[in-house]
Amino acid sequence: MLDDALKSQLKAYLEKVVRPIEIRANVDDSAKSAEMVALLNDIVGLSDKITLAEQRDGGERAPSFALTSPGHDINLRFAGIPLGHEFTSLVLALLQTGGHPPRVEQAILDQIRDLRGEFRFETYFSLSCQNCPDVVQALNLMSILNPQISHVAIDGAVFPKEVADRQVMSVPTIYLNDGVFGQGRMEVEQIIAKLDTSAVKRAADRLKTLETFDVLVVGGGPAGAASAIYAARKGIRTGVVAERFGGQVLDTMAIENFISVPHTEGPAFATALETHVKDYPVEIMNLQRAQKLGRHGDLFEVELESGATLRSRSVILSTGARWRQMGVPGEEHYRNKGVAYCPHCDGPLFKGKSVAVIGGGNSGVEAAIDLAGVVKHVTLIEFDSKLRADDVLQRKLRSLANVDIILSAKTTEVLGDGSKVTGLVYEDRTKGNNHTLALEGVFVQIGLLPNTEWLKGMIALSARGEIEVDHHGQTSIPGVFAAGDCTTVPYKQIVIALGEGAKASLAAFDYLIRKSAPDEEEAKAA
Repeated sequence: MLDDALKSQLKAYLEKVVRPIEIRANVDDSAKSAEMVALLNDIVGLSDKITLAEQRDGGERAPSFALTSPGHDINLRFAGIPLGHEFTSLVLALLQTGGHPPRVEQAILDQIRDLRGEFRFETYFSLSCQNCPDVVQALNLMSILNPQISHVAIDGAVFPKEVADRQVMSVPTIYLNDGVFGQGRMEVEQIIAKLDTSAVKRAADRLKTLETFDVLVVGGGPAGAASAIYAARKGIRTGVVAERFGGQVLDTMAIENFISVPHTEGPAFATALETHVKDYPVEIMNLQRAQKLGRHGDLFEVELESGATLRSRSVILSTGARWRQMGVPGEEHYRNKGVAYCPHCDGPLFKGKSVAVIGGGNSGVEAAIDLAGVVKHVTLIEFDSKLRADDVLQRKLRSLANVDIILSAKTTEVLGDGSKVTGLVYEDRTKGNNHTLALEGVFVQIGLLPNTEWLKGMIALSARGEIEVDHHGQTSIPGVFAAGDCTTVPYKQIVIALGEGAKASLAAFDYLIRKSAPDEEEAKAA
């Protein structure tokens, strides 16, 4: 099942296990069960601390397996075969079940252990979903630390009837005690905050006690990370406040144009960014959303939705951008019910179905190509009279037999039966008449929208809502700088955002130096 190189790596990891691990597999006569057992036997053969027991009709899904350790009340199960993006989740679950300490802050571990009540979690994932491992790993850890928490990670492709019965149309989808708890990427802090409502207040109370920063970076994507590192290296007090550290990079499948790194994936890149920032004395305030920028005397103030206010001598805005929505009737109602924004994550849920991709740029065409290998049929709808994607992508797209391309078309409505998407309506822009397409999924890929709504009326924005900056990253307010996808700087690329973040940080440091230096009259008087 596992190749020799992977076995060698896994064997080295399993040497960190300090207590016995019992794998309890529930199997049937399916090929998937045989495949799962082959994987588990490979794992058992790599460590004398791991044992495997098989059973049939054990009242659990088949194929599935539980991980536990004698003398420890652990309720953790994988339903399916956790390979692909979830193989790391399996490795971490083995290590943590085997007593290896997790790399999580002690305060978070204490919060997990202190949760009271019965929490039965189920997470539906796909092996191609880069957003799913964070959720699976967080809930696995929680089920290992707290006996009142159980978690089953379910591969939707292996259990299609469950997916259909529960109308799961987006991954990850998380159930708690048989009700929907959440959808999309969630970190362990977010999950705890939803379970422990006092956690938000405690976090806000702590932030209120922080001293004034020299540089406060708002946003934790590539631009924000670069800004923080360059500021901290100057020896000045630096803070980063972010809604989610990593930003939109977390939703990026493959990164193949970051110079000197031929290939990486968004979540891995985001982890590397955070690790690098943590090498310096930077105050990281994650899961916090800014709602107002103001000024009090010589200091800038950033108000957070949590109720806290942060103060700084200078500010760097790097709030990034998010996927643009169509803004048509039915889109919001059927979000995660057939309307999706991540073809890599949600594509496998539409196997054998007909879908549409909205947008003819690189993202849209790449999405259509990927989906064509999974779904029954793809219709790509582009507003313009021609596709805007790179020529190599267009040639690949046009070579696919199960793809139709409709140009000069404006999507006007998403149709559904109340619980899921059943079609869409588009307007032929050349003739003015409307057409209806019957389909079960709509993947929206129409560009980015800057996260700057909270800055309207406070700072100069372009007609597109981007923060206007000069060649130093300076905004319309002296002492407030900006970098990355939220600005007017063209070409929204990771490598550009990193450079712009570094530049804004250097400019902020120069601003602080000049501001603190005595003026000419003071120098003469001295």
